[in-house]
Amino acid sequence: MSTFHLPEELKQIWVSNGLPESFLARLKLEGASDTAVNSSFRIGDAAQVSIGLSGLSASYLYYLQTGEDQLVNVDARHAVLSFHSEAWYTINGSAPKTDSWGSIAGLYPTKDLGWVRIHTNFPHHRSGILSILAIPDPPDNPATRSAVEEAILQRKACDFEEECAEKGFCVSAFRSLDEWEKHPQSMSLQGCPPVQVIKIRDGQARSSSNRRRPLDGIKILDLSRVLAGPIAGRTLAAHGAEVLLVTSPSLPSLPALDVETSLGKRTVQLDLKDPLATDKLRELLKGADVFVQAYRPGGLEAKGIGVDDILTLKAGTERGVVCANLRAWGWDGPWKDRGGFDSLVQTATGFNADEGLAYQKLLHPNIRYSRPLPLQALDHTTAYFLTFGINVALCRRFMEGGSYEVRVSLASVGQWVPLLPRQAFELGKPLPKDRHDQEIKGLSVDWQRRRGLGSKDDMDGRRDVMRALRHDALLEKTPVREGIIDPEKGEIDWGAPFRLDADNYEAVDEYWKGEGLSG
Repeated sequence: MSTFHLPEELKQIWVSNGLPESFLARLKLEGASDTAVNSSFRIGDAAQVSIGLSGLSASYLYYLQTGEDQLVNVDARHAVLSFHSEAWYTINGSAPKTDSWGSIAGLYPTKDLGWVRIHTNFPHHRSGILSILAIPDPPDNPATRSAVEEAILQRKACDFEEECAEKGFCVSAFRSLDEWEKHPQSMSLQGCPPVQVIKIRDGQARSSSNRRRPLDGIKILDLSRVLAGPIAGRTLAAHGAEVLLVTSPSLPSLPALDVETSLGKRTVQLDLKDPLATDKLRELLKGADVFVQAYRPGGLEAKGIGVDDILTLKAGTERGVVCANLRAWGWDGPWKDRGGFDSLVQTATGFNADEGLAYQKLLHPNIRYSRPLPLQALDHTTAYFLTFGINVALCRRFMEGGSYEVRVSLASVGQWVPLLPRQAFELGKPLPKDRHDQEIKGLSVDWQRRRGLGSKDDMDGRRDVMRALRHDALLEKTPVREGIIDPEKGEIDWGAPFRLDADNYEAVDEYWKGEGLSG
């Protein structure tokens, strides 16, 4: 794919967000996106388009601030592998010892000859769904897949989906693309772009400044979990932002994912059930340029940390704020307040059904398949669209001032991906067999475990090394910040936190109120 033949879908998103079409000439998409991975959906295009938009918008922000432009390159195969980055890293040469998938999570047949997918990767989701199914789950005799299958076979797919949703648990009934198109939630998303950037308050424009990277000096609070939000924060950190990941010690974590998506961030824990911790978060918000959150709709608003609350908190400050919000099902429709995950959105919106149908036609004409996408493609596409939206908001803040809300949902991205032309299933290249594959090694970089800011943890003299996939968008003049960096280059104790509580809140608060720690 040449620079002069960028996908129309990419051009449309770029221009519709008020960015100059002429700047697209700086983007070069290389490699064959249609054969970068084996799927009937254009996952290669989704990867290259979303990552290209993310990288080019960072470059455009740098151009606005410094007057310097540069080329941005995105290779199709590298982009696709980046859509599975959580599967490729090693720590001290070995794979992680924990698995992010629950033992009973997955797809099950139902009484009405349908299917449902249950998400039980978090303990409270597992216990809630098992409680609805009346299946005991003692530690010494945990529930089995066969017991879950037997119980779900007594339920109708959509009835079970609704019952679980009413109690706050995550289940999706299996639908085709055609069935989803007729669903009320799908109808509510018709015409909704995959990225929305909305001005929510006027303000003063910013002045030009010299900087080494596009997001130098930008402070970002990241209150997101799992993949999409954390990957967006990781990408912003790579472009120079000071990203502080705030998680709660009272919520379950996914260590196998967290260790990779937290690269380049500071990490602290605040239990927002405690009013004092909520006050600490508000103090951090006063100094933030960007607030990224992916809580269940209404969760933070109930604690007084919604968009309107943040605007009130920032009233009287010269610089505006970007509130970046990520949801599963969007801002309208009967499902707007539901939680959800990539795998559930894939199942509900027809990806599993239509991918399975394409696979069936290719290999086994007499067997009906449900087949997930080969990657968590909705999560990753959403992550880079969220990054793009934040960069657009920062560009607009620089040019015209003000505060902005960025909205991206898994479901709106799920509406966008099928608009890309479908392709034959057998065209694509298989993924590497494991994280030790030479292709992965050649695209990876070493990170060193860093000491926490203000932490008493001396790591027993250890400096563990993580090898992880390199950043995918290559900027000609402002290479991303990644891997082990020489402190003489101005980076203070840069690296991988390895923990969600690597840094001390008081020490973080002190530097947050200053100029930060990075060059």
